[in-house]
Amino acid sequence: MSRPAPPRSVRLRRSVLSVPAINRRALQKIADLDCDAVIFDLEDSVAPEKKAEARENLRAFFSSLPTSKEEAGKERIIRINTLSSGFGAEDLELVLALEPDAVLLPKVDEPQDVTGVSDRFAEAEAPENLRIWAMIETPRGVLNAAAIAEAGRTPGSRLDCLTVGLNDLRKETGVLPQPGRAYLVPWLMQVILAVSAYGLDAIDSVFNDFKDVEAFDAECMEGRAMGFAGKMLIHPNQIEAANRHLGPHEAALAEAEAIIAAFADPAAAGLNVVNLGGRMVERLHLVEAERLVHKARLISERLRPSTSSG
Repeated sequence: MSRPAPPRSVRLRRSVLSVPAINRRALQKIADLDCDAVIFDLEDSVAPEKKAEARENLRAFFSSLPTSKEEAGKERIIRINTLSSGFGAEDLELVLALEPDAVLLPKVDEPQDVTGVSDRFAEAEAPENLRIWAMIETPRGVLNAAAIAEAGRTPGSRLDCLTVGLNDLRKETGVLPQPGRAYLVPWLMQVILAVSAYGLDAIDSVFNDFKDVEAFDAECMEGRAMGFAGKMLIHPNQIEAANRHLGPHEAALAEAEAIIAAFADPAAAGLNVVNLGGRMVERLHLVEAERLVHKARLISERLRPSTSSG
């Protein structure tokens, strides 16, 4: 009998902005943006002759950051080059030196791509909170999504999140970019099933035309309906819509609070099912309700202006 997925930690990952590490001006603007997470990209957005400069940009940028990650407020992820590229090994050493929240591994095809980096982190005695994100952007990656996610449950694994890369996947399969992504939905749902089975998050792919607001809104709503925790973004103009569509909606939050209250009632003690306004609600719904309310609380705390103690 398979074990149930472990409980997922609650992180705000509605808006995950990718910023080229070569772009110093873009790096300096990050502090003023309302995204939940930032991917510092050393891979696709950086030309081969600029890789070393991009790494030095990140060294300087991280040295200027607040030492408290709570003060920083955003999850920090560095996307490295593939370890077979000739650049990835130096990128990984940079990750170990800078200690972001996570490293994003591109073009993950099989579990060994993840476990190998986990082993390197263990060898370097990296902090336990240095996690791994895996980019699923190849046919083999999609086919092996469940096995890759399962690798996140092996002892010592640091896998925390799968991110979908549709640009590369379209290129390798010949699927055309179309509204609604009809021919891609089965592959996207394979990733959702994989993360759901093993207690991880999944981040939806980028939307390339940041000026097409209506189409971006539609894709955010589609991603939310599929079960994605957030969306990877290519432009700051996309942050507000991603936060709005992929965050807790008012009606869903009200229902979650009602579920929590129903199970908190002494009359529900020991019950796995309660009657909520004529609808039977199971205790398993309580777990998701608590996650949703906690996520809403995290958003509220981030929006609340800080006050100095006197």
